[in-house]
Amino acid sequence: MVDLFPIARAGLFAVNPERAHHLTLTALKLGLAGRDLRGDDPALATQVMGLSFGNPLGLAAGFDKDAQVPLAMLRLGLGHVEVGTVTPLPQPGNPRPRIFRLAQDEAVINRFGFNNSGLPVAKARLSGLPRAGGIIGANIGANKDAPDPLSDYEVGLQVLYPHADYFTANISSPNTPGLRDLQARENLEQLLTRLGRVREGFVAGGSSYKPLVLKIAPDLETKALEDIAEVVLASGIDGIIVSNTTIARPDTLHGSHIAEMGGLSGVPLFEPSTEVLRQMRRLTKGKIALIGAGGVHDGVTAYAKIRAGASLVQFYTAMIYHGPALIRHIKDELTELLKADGFATVADAVGADVD
Repeated sequence: MVDLFPIARAGLFAVNPERAHHLTLTALKLGLAGRDLRGDDPALATQVMGLSFGNPLGLAAGFDKDAQVPLAMLRLGLGHVEVGTVTPLPQPGNPRPRIFRLAQDEAVINRFGFNNSGLPVAKARLSGLPRAGGIIGANIGANKDAPDPLSDYEVGLQVLYPHADYFTANISSPNTPGLRDLQARENLEQLLTRLGRVREGFVAGGSSYKPLVLKIAPDLETKALEDIAEVVLASGIDGIIVSNTTIARPDTLHGSHIAEMGGLSGVPLFEPSTEVLRQMRRLTKGKIALIGAGGVHDGVTAYAKIRAGASLVQFYTAMIYHGPALIRHIKDELTELLKADGFATVADAVGADVD
């Protein structure tokens, strides 16, 4: 795959980040991003949550909110793509501007607020996709003004269950007021019980069992992490994504936008999110799948997430700065690192630094 991104980047960075994102989606829909024609090393193939992944790399939710380009992203060589966050009703999100580049830090601050076209649009797009070439997950959330946010998650799962391979309940975005309160023990118990019942209904009706995943914040205290681990282990939920963006602002950040409200993603998130990942690996004792997200930008950081307990790895912000060729670069570097340490498969390395 010829890497034309260095040329395209100059043009994309000449416009505001949200406009650049829309231009990127248009290019992907037109097939201008190309595809990865090289096969993956067999060492990268893995079974997680009962699903088969050609490699452990995935696109984090937030890039493709309305399921416009999941197949285009899979063609770039990812093992899975997570679309959304999708809410039952369409909503515009927060006022613009709402995304800011911190280029010197290879980071982004966003306060989008679950802007999306709603469940009917996502359902229509996902239901028409050929099911081959990779795993597609759906990230579901609650509308900002929902009288009962938990019911919004139930509705999201109910509508999209036949049309995706796994589902993530996003209760950790900092950009919807009150959303992170759902991480509290009692609220979380109710949410996971209700989602479990929805899935049980589909399975009883003859549908296949599909994994349910929880996405948590990196800003949680130890007691909150312990509560989440206990609730998840008792609930039958299949996995946890560690983590979403952070509301913290390291004093190492640069540029004029560092005081903007919203969630910080990118390289500065790597260390804190990986530490939370290690803690969650210890707390769950390897009994459920963990997906590492936050600051992954090369094979070394992807490998560190895996050794900290992640069976799969997701990224998004790094592609803003490095483009789609980053996917192949990470896979090649990850393969070399695995073999250098004597691991036959990526699954063998999961949790190596914790267990």
